[in-house]
Amino acid sequence: MKVYTYTGCDACRKAIKWLDAQGFDYAPLPIRETPPSLAELRQMLEYYDGEIKRLFNTSGRDYREMDVKSKIGEWSEDALLELLAANGNLIKRPFLLGKQFGRLGFKEAEWAELRPD
Repeated sequence: MKVYTYTGCDACRKAIKWLDAQGFDYAPLPIRETPPSLAELRQMLEYYDGEIKRLFNTSGRDYREMDVKSKIGEWSEDALLELLAANGNLIKRPFLLGKQFGRLGFKEAEWAELRPD
């Protein structure tokens, strides 16, 4: 299981603390320096029923400065996924990806349903 995080993110710190408390084995990755691959983004998109907007960190500065909101309705899914893969700041975090599941953001009730791969 992989978890992409950002050190300045409170939700990421809470997620890591929760994963540790539950005894999950995971590989932590810095989302800014090593964003998820296109394949991983596509996998997450499947877990979220193709709702591409859910993959975006809509409260982030890069999202606002790049006017991504307007691009979501105009750009193709492939173009949006490439944008995400090129800029980890645009991705909602934490970004947790297992073999059979994916989670965006940290909501303990949703994460409590997880089982180790």
